[in-house]
Amino acid sequence: MVSELVPVALMILGAMGLAAVILIMSSLFGPRRPDRVKLGPYESGMEPVGEARGRFSIRFYIIAMLFVIFDIEIIFFYPWAVVYRKLLPVGSFILIEMLVFVALLLVGYVYAWKKGALEWD
Repeated sequence: MVSELVPVALMILGAMGLAAVILIMSSLFGPRRPDRVKLGPYESGMEPVGEARGRFSIRFYIIAMLFVIFDIEIIFFYPWAVVYRKLLPVGSFILIEMLVFVALLLVGYVYAWKKGALEWD
């Protein structure tokens, strides 16, 4: 059992060692030419405007949470699709369960839509 994990441990140690060597070499031999522009804040190629601690609308957080929720729920489709053919003797039951899951997703989506959570003013 332990002998099976030795190659994995060696690979992890090798990757960590290589990362450490690359970081050390770049910090020792990399060019250092700081100036005002390089030391200034960078925001997607645009000049920073205003206060960094600005307030966001609650709609931003609602849409972000909806995205995360639906994204995580979509991840559940992948294992189901992978094992669906193996479960064909009980395939109709599995299919009905997935249709119930999709129906719940659809109800949540329609609810968010009707509440106006997806509207961006």
